[in-house]
Amino acid sequence: MIRGTDAQGREVYESTKTANKKAAHGLLTKKEGDLLTEVVHGKKAVVTFDQAVESYLENGGSHRFLGTFDEEKQEWSGLMAHLNGVVLRKITQNDMNAIGKKLYPGVRPDTLNRQLWTPFIAVWRHAVAMEWADLRMWIRPKNPKGTNVVSFGPKRVGSYPVAYDLAWRFIRDCSPANAAIFTILFYTGMRPIELFVMNTPQVNVPGRWITLPQSKIGEARGVPIHEALVPLLTDMVENRPGRLVRTWENEPFTVYDDNGGQMKKGIAAARLRSQVFDVAPYTARHTVSTQLVMNNVHSHKKDQILGHATDDMSRHYTNVPQTPLIEAINTLPVIQEWLDADWMRDPVKLVRRRAPTLKKAQREAGEAAYLKWQEGRAA
Repeated sequence: MIRGTDAQGREVYESTKTANKKAAHGLLTKKEGDLLTEVVHGKKAVVTFDQAVESYLENGGSHRFLGTFDEEKQEWSGLMAHLNGVVLRKITQNDMNAIGKKLYPGVRPDTLNRQLWTPFIAVWRHAVAMEWADLRMWIRPKNPKGTNVVSFGPKRVGSYPVAYDLAWRFIRDCSPANAAIFTILFYTGMRPIELFVMNTPQVNVPGRWITLPQSKIGEARGVPIHEALVPLLTDMVENRPGRLVRTWENEPFTVYDDNGGQMKKGIAAARLRSQVFDVAPYTARHTVSTQLVMNNVHSHKKDQILGHATDDMSRHYTNVPQTPLIEAINTLPVIQEWLDADWMRDPVKLVRRRAPTLKKAQREAGEAAYLKWQEGRAA
């Protein structure tokens, strides 16, 4: 154990996590050096990437693509394998470029962005908010100029928008539990992970506002509520304490790596019933973003609605409903049949109702449609 008092009078009580006396002494010497450096130069001089990751996760961040720890081998994988123990201020653009080549050789820029740069920058922004690091303009990879080829092969479902009428064709063949989730996503633009862990006290239906204490970028944010969601959310807030959305068994979601695994079977069945294969939970976010652009909503408002990083004082008032954002979200299109669905009024009562069982002929027709859809994507 490391016990004592630092130069500022703070008590230090930490485990060295080793039974080897020589190793423990080395860790003690390092700790003393770090504490002295912190006193002289501040936190920015000593905080490491793994410490920033730990704080980021404790504050609601996602561990996806950051890496996992192998207890047997006592080693990290992924990004943490390269940055564990590295002081934040010493990480450079060249370091990250080299890590990207080692972890993801030969991948497309969008894959490298998703699996390396997005999680790294999310941790970095959290560190900046904690005053452990300076704000930097990290350079992400881009597709080469002078070519019209953006990607090779079909886009991943969930990475592109769809029309609202197509979304409804899919949603009406979901169970009420999944339909309610998709509806909230298509009329808020929230990340699925944000919805799965949200509690009912965060929803202010009269004020048309949702407060998220933590987001992917490590900051609190507010989300405007579309008028279409009022009956749905009113019933949920009044009659469902705890987690806002539930599985068809009326249980809170257990979140695995940024997705609710409990929805997969229901989504697969709904695709076969509806013969719509372009919808996944993340589709809604891309659809909201695209539709707001089409509706001439200012990019600054769009970024605030979607929770993208913005330099704006409104971040300090995330629990206060903001009329311009509510007006902007209300420009999203509505479909009367969607509004009239019974689960839009009684989602709590109907949560355990299952979607109709797939009949053999219906399944065969859906599978044939899926093969045709796949052929069209590959063409």
